[in-house]
Amino acid sequence: METILFNIFAVLAVLSALLVVVNPLSRNPVTSAMFLVTTMISVSGLFVLLNAYFLAAVQILVYAGAVMVLFLFVIMLLDVQETARRKLRIVSLVMGFVAVGALFGVYKSSIDATYETAGQDSHALGQAEEIVDADGDVVVGSTQALGKELFSHEGGFILPFEIVSILLLVAMIGAILLSKKELR
Repeated sequence: METILFNIFAVLAVLSALLVVVNPLSRNPVTSAMFLVTTMISVSGLFVLLNAYFLAAVQILVYAGAVMVLFLFVIMLLDVQETARRKLRIVSLVMGFVAVGALFGVYKSSIDATYETAGQDSHALGQAEEIVDADGDVVVGSTQALGKELFSHEGGFILPFEIVSILLLVAMIGAILLSKKELR
């Protein structure tokens, strides 16, 4: 049963992610945003299959909820008809290919680092300490373990978390400035 659910969620996530980018049904960006919500809900279903219920709830509440409301707010602020009339410029095309190449490089280095360290001892890699409950069992998937792993000083993700929050703030301010009508 778990394999069937995984296949359903995985196919739904990949299919709806493709429909976000290449949407033959509509050229409206709101439709793409709704497919993105479907992708996020499918990913949260995969988290549930991994027994990561907290991450599944955060995926739905934060990403499918709050971030998508922000995306839709920005889409509604921008004049979609005006942006549809703009022609594709060579600079934007080149920058798009550079961004895709950079993402591919990050993906490849991540895969290489993952398989390079797969055979090594986890304590030699400097991973976070295990959290043990009152019975002496190792706690896996708890919010305390997640918080320690994400925000620890050694090997944590506090800096990328702060960078992403600043990036979202700058993007929101930029969208507001782009949508501002000129005063006459």
